[in-house]
Amino acid sequence: MTLSPGDRSGDFRPGASSDSNPRPRSGLRAMVVEDETSLATLLGSYLGRDGFEVTVVHDGLQAVEAARGFDPDVVVLDLGLPGLDGVEVCRQLRTFSNAYVVMLTARADEIYTLIGLSVGADDYMTKPFSPRELMARVQVMLRRPRQIGQHPPDASLARTFGPLTIDPVGRDVWLDGKAVSLTRTEFDLLAALSERPSMAFSRRQLIEAVWDSSWVGDPHLVDVHIGHLRRKLGGGPDQPEFVRTVRGVGYRMGTAE
Repeated sequence: MTLSPGDRSGDFRPGASSDSNPRPRSGLRAMVVEDETSLATLLGSYLGRDGFEVTVVHDGLQAVEAARGFDPDVVVLDLGLPGLDGVEVCRQLRTFSNAYVVMLTARADEIYTLIGLSVGADDYMTKPFSPRELMARVQVMLRRPRQIGQHPPDASLARTFGPLTIDPVGRDVWLDGKAVSLTRTEFDLLAALSERPSMAFSRRQLIEAVWDSSWVGDPHLVDVHIGHLRRKLGGGPDQPEFVRTVRGVGYRMGTAE
């Protein structure tokens, strides 16, 4: 099977899989951005067999351009790419795409994980990894609803914490009457905390609520997303704290008092 970056003629098609019983089309699109050709081919074949329409790109610059036309639902994105690195690709994707992003990295250093998540990656995996584990994580993410456009909250369903309003149906957040732009994961964490505001959640409980009980990875992923969420909601000595740390346990919703 030939690959042609940026050329739809090089896309993987589920029906072209060597699997004798390929799954039917899911109607979803996946883009693999990986400069290691053999790995890109392997990941593309797994996604194709799982029903995705797949395109493969090996260069960061081409990835941003391809994403505009291909409009992927899922992006598997390597950190170390020629042209633009994965962090910059993810940052640019977030200006026009709401795709789920899984960052791949050969560097286990925490700083690279923090940088990747700070620009909107939903998850990350450190090489080497099992393609089956990647597919399991993709399926977990797809069970989470996509964020839709921001609109005034439904007062009958909204959750209010002082100046903060959360609309769990419209997936919108308003602070002092102004819309707050959150990533899918940040919103899901806030929704889980606000649904039971008196409960102190452990990292594992939040992982089960947001990622799924089958998710396997570093539980400190929760701390990274909570940190980003706090920055977007403000907080500090003279500001209300909407996400509070419960020492020795995890996190709970703040009352903003």
